[in-house]
Amino acid sequence: MAGAEGIQEGGMSAQALSVACVTDAWKPQVNGVVRTLETVARESEALGHRIHIIHPGQFRTLPCPGYPEIRLAATGWRELGKRLEALRANRIHIATEGPLGLAARRWCLRHGRSFTTSLHTRFPEYLHARCKLPIRWGWKAMRWFHGPARGVMVATPSLRREMHERGITNACSWMRGVDTKLFRPGAPVPAALEALPRPIHLYAGRVSVEKNLPAFLELELPGSKVVVGDGPRLEKYRARYPEALFTGAKFGEDLAAHYGAANVFVFPSRTDTFGLVMLEALACGTPVAAFPVPGPQDVLRDNRAAAMHNDLAAAVARALTLNRDDCRRYAEQFSWERCARRFIRNLSPSPA
Repeated sequence: MAGAEGIQEGGMSAQALSVACVTDAWKPQVNGVVRTLETVARESEALGHRIHIIHPGQFRTLPCPGYPEIRLAATGWRELGKRLEALRANRIHIATEGPLGLAARRWCLRHGRSFTTSLHTRFPEYLHARCKLPIRWGWKAMRWFHGPARGVMVATPSLRREMHERGITNACSWMRGVDTKLFRPGAPVPAALEALPRPIHLYAGRVSVEKNLPAFLELELPGSKVVVGDGPRLEKYRARYPEALFTGAKFGEDLAAHYGAANVFVFPSRTDTFGLVMLEALACGTPVAAFPVPGPQDVLRDNRAAAMHNDLAAAVARALTLNRDDCRRYAEQFSWERCARRFIRNLSPSPA
């Protein structure tokens, strides 16, 4: 690990940092937030920094309403503050707006500590989809939560612009990456997919209401539909769409093989802030079909690798004509090391 004499970051000297990263999303959850934080922590430590993850597993937890498989920390700001004080980190990053994020925010404000935050989920739209909470109320809460931060890290330019329009003017860019060694073309076709009629249309991610899966599963498409992932709507969708294959969650080489076996990756979400799964599919040589909404519009910037259309079936048809080598070449532009360097650069200093 690099010493305190400093390292080079983006052409500038950067002192080795000790970072307390507070998150309500952590293993065993399987989602883009966890993958991002886990990978950025590893890459940041390779650059000489120390990343201390504070997560729900370190506290007493309760099941999340509506998502019992997700455990939320049941702790107050004083208990969390003791952990922060013991770490003596010189940077604090609050990754999520859950109970731990709220406790960390309160502790930082009470103790005059600067902090950064990040926005991984469009909670106003998410809450509207789940319980019809007015979107304007959700954005009011976002302004309250993120307003005191020295910077709010967001994954795409369009989300940064939207946040500015909604009164959150302290947003900064934080791109994402993909592991092109793990996610690569050429893996053997998984046994469960070998006999499926082609083309294979595949989705991977959480099986939950905010992912807008019916927009994919109700399409009239030739071939087969495959859904990879777990979530609260899994059994309901299995019963409603018996013609689709629901594989459950897949990981590592197995997940990469599923991506690579598909003819097209279908991303029906309209609320994701980024969508790491799109880059993973592209890295395996599989073209992506999506709606032309923030997230996909920022990630899928090369029409040789992806197709977007308000008619998702039209996007699928176009994606099926694309060259798989172009998809792989496009994904190779996204580096987790660059993502980690940007994360470190965005961190605000804490007062002495």
